[in-house]
Amino acid sequence: MFAAGVIALHLLGLWGLSQMQDVRRTVARVAPVVVRLIAPAEPPKPLPPPPVAMPQLQAPAPIFIEPPLIAIAVAPAPSVVVAALPPPSPSPAVVQPAPTPIIPVTPPAAPAIKQIPASAVRYLKEPRMTVPLMSKRLRESGIVHLRVVVDTRGLPREISLAKSSGFARLDEQALQDMRSARFVPQTENGQPVEWEVITPMSYEVDR
Repeated sequence: MFAAGVIALHLLGLWGLSQMQDVRRTVARVAPVVVRLIAPAEPPKPLPPPPVAMPQLQAPAPIFIEPPLIAIAVAPAPSVVVAALPPPSPSPAVVQPAPTPIIPVTPPAAPAIKQIPASAVRYLKEPRMTVPLMSKRLRESGIVHLRVVVDTRGLPREISLAKSSGFARLDEQALQDMRSARFVPQTENGQPVEWEVITPMSYEVDR
């Protein structure tokens, strides 16, 4: 009994499936057809025409028009009237004065320096007598004669070599030593005067 019921259910299911397929076919036939209109594609736009080259316009060459010549009447120059002048009267002759003769003026001669002998010389301060060290070592000895010009104050104004001792070191030392001397001024008619003297300076080394 149970098996018969199962078989009946299977058969009922198969019949239902077959009925469902028939329903689907009927619906497919009856279903409306949908039609869509598609707008046609827009045709391509034509390309613009290429630009046309414009011809270059040249400015016309300027035309120079020569101005007309205008003749200008020139008035004649006035005539020059020259008046005759009387001849000039002769000017008196100028007498040039005779040139003044130029007489050369000779400056007065400088007064001669008074000569004093060496024996008459008086010292306020005798010159120092220094023998150079090298002269001592070399045993150099000699007498140096100096020309000395003394001013009115008794100071040696000018010292020069009158006669050498034979040794340059002794001559140079004598010139330096004499600069330290001071003399008694010499007078003439009660007035101090410059004077000169040739004085010897002896440099001896003990032998």
